[in-house]
Amino acid sequence: MAHQTKQFNIKGMHCASCVRVLERSLGKVPGVSVANVNLATEQATVDFDSAQVSDQVLAEAVAAVGYQADFIAAKESDEILQAEKQTELRRLRGKVVVSLALGGLILWGSFPGLMGTAPALLRTFWVQLVLALPVQLWAAAEFYRAAWTSLKHRSANMDTLVALGTSVAFLYSLFVVLLPQAVRQIGLEPMPYFDTAALIVGLILLGRYFEARAKAGTSEAIKKLVGLQAKTARRIVGNKEIDVPISEVLVGDILRVRPGEKIPVDGVVTEGWSSVDESMVTGESLPADKSVGDVVIGATINKTGMFLMRASKVGQETMLSQIIKLVQQAQGSKAPIQRVADLISSYFVPVVIMLSLLTFVLWYDFGPRLALLHALLNAVTVLIIACPCAMGLATPTAIMVGTGKGAHNGLLIKDAASLEMAHKVQTVVFDKTGTLTVGKPDVTDIIAFENRNQKEILMIAASLEKGSEHSLAETIVKMAELKNVQLAGVESFLAIPGQGVEGGINGKRVSLGNRRLMQRDRIDISGIESQIEQLEGEGKTVMILAVNGHAAGLIAVADVVKDSAKAGIEALRRQGIETVMISGDNQRTAQATARELGINQVLAEVLPDQKETEVRKIQDRGRIVAMVGDGINDAPALAAADVSLAMGGGTDVAMEAAGITLINKDLSAVAATISLSKQTMRAIKQNLFWAFGYNLVLIPVAMGALYPTFHVLLSPVFASAAMALSSVSVVMNSLRLKNAKIALSR
Repeated sequence: MAHQTKQFNIKGMHCASCVRVLERSLGKVPGVSVANVNLATEQATVDFDSAQVSDQVLAEAVAAVGYQADFIAAKESDEILQAEKQTELRRLRGKVVVSLALGGLILWGSFPGLMGTAPALLRTFWVQLVLALPVQLWAAAEFYRAAWTSLKHRSANMDTLVALGTSVAFLYSLFVVLLPQAVRQIGLEPMPYFDTAALIVGLILLGRYFEARAKAGTSEAIKKLVGLQAKTARRIVGNKEIDVPISEVLVGDILRVRPGEKIPVDGVVTEGWSSVDESMVTGESLPADKSVGDVVIGATINKTGMFLMRASKVGQETMLSQIIKLVQQAQGSKAPIQRVADLISSYFVPVVIMLSLLTFVLWYDFGPRLALLHALLNAVTVLIIACPCAMGLATPTAIMVGTGKGAHNGLLIKDAASLEMAHKVQTVVFDKTGTLTVGKPDVTDIIAFENRNQKEILMIAASLEKGSEHSLAETIVKMAELKNVQLAGVESFLAIPGQGVEGGINGKRVSLGNRRLMQRDRIDISGIESQIEQLEGEGKTVMILAVNGHAAGLIAVADVVKDSAKAGIEALRRQGIETVMISGDNQRTAQATARELGINQVLAEVLPDQKETEVRKIQDRGRIVAMVGDGINDAPALAAADVSLAMGGGTDVAMEAAGITLINKDLSAVAATISLSKQTMRAIKQNLFWAFGYNLVLIPVAMGALYPTFHVLLSPVFASAAMALSSVSVVMNSLRLKNAKIALSR
């Protein structure tokens, strides 16, 4: 099975029931495993088997329920979509102006108290009909088309409600104009309501216009990220330097980057040095020093020096492109809370239609004088006021703004579920090496026994570690290179996870590792235990070197904690969150680091394959757990945690391993992520409260609940204005997240 995920645009959506209908249609396609449709981004994200499903099949499933799928190449997508959205805004603006202008003229000529000031021409019913026709036949045409398509497929949406409501008002008014005597015979004053029909259309279109403008603001994060990309690069070919478009840069090209220029693509410095401002990608405000061998990220800004670099990732493979892709996926994904809203909305429209019919029957049977007129107007009001736009926008708009805010601060949130779950976290488990610490330790002590010298101990240890992938191995080998120590060949090399390494050197059996390795090989270290404990008490990791079954020396290595670690732990403590450090180091070394950082609990001497078990033990205590690791060798523990955060290292693996990647490598970003989640969830709950509360309160009012006591009825025109306001208010509330305070240590 060739699994594939595709994201594409959908045209014609207006409410939450549209989302449900589309997801149901796409989900029925053979080979589709998951289909998510997002009203705020107007996109669908589909997981499917590419052997069974093609773009055409997906497009047909979308078209079958009355919408249009739009597959655009990634590099063209943003420009085309922006152009289409601007065209749509201009079209909406034109319809709004015409509808409200004509509706206003009709209102002037027909509304009691105003009509006395209007010209006689406007008070003529036939003139009012002529003014109403363009609104009903042109401006409202999109409602009728969408309603007809949805009815053909036995579904109903917001357009159905609008089309029903305005049609009833318009057709009743047309009947009054054509057959006024018939109206008088049933005891009604022949009074048309063309103003109601026209103004309802105008106000709903006005709401859509403001909604479209506000929604455009929620996607600013993507626009900003796309805008960071460099346009050209200076390629070195032989003795020449030529400027080429960024699209023509190939992996392996040597590029020159001058002071003040954007770094064109991801790569490695091959000559020179500089200070680079990486804040636009990582959120880190302090420039990073770069020299030969250091990785540089495309779109960051070279501040001071001039250097040469070799391109390592270009096009869609650069870190910025991957960030843009993952932010788009996050904005298109669904938080669990949204599914509840979508499910309710799918039943909402049919229920509203039934309530509208009930309203008509009750008012017609039990209403006061002019019962038919009251029945029509109240039924129309129920249809108009209950449009579920706000419900559909409540969650996705907040998710879009929240993930965009995170990306701007170096928090790459991969999916909405992670963002939702983060606010519930009670315990944060940190991997030690490379997460709490720099991950590049230095050799601090070399101690020799049995008449050996430090150089010999270093030679044996470095020769063994030359074949090891452990993070401490590189440190020992580099120290040997720095001391110009000649390494020896190793036979029968063996790496023992979580313990150390073994091999043969010059006919001798040697081993380098921790106490467990010595215990495994039955090597007596009791005579040097006090020296080991002293070094460990200083927070150093001690490796014991044994030659032919006897302890020959000690090598102590210290991995300093990150500058942001203490502030990060303190920020979590202020939020009342428990912190746990998990490490393969011995208890003393791990405790020394934990004391320095103020961590609550230490799990030491934990093998890589045991980290997942330790995470699950904490969960078994009823705690919601977040795991923070390097995203590679902590993968099982990250997968087991309720929320997983990977320290960004500029690698695809790190970004794919966890739900959230801390690109800025700032550990206070863990607390910032939880804070952002809390504020996003608060906005979502506020939005849903407003969206559902608005309907729960105003639908009964629209049905006439206040009439028996207060003789108050809700006007259909007021209902359409309230419906438009509800959608815009939900989007505007989500946009407040742009100003959310998420404290980072910088």
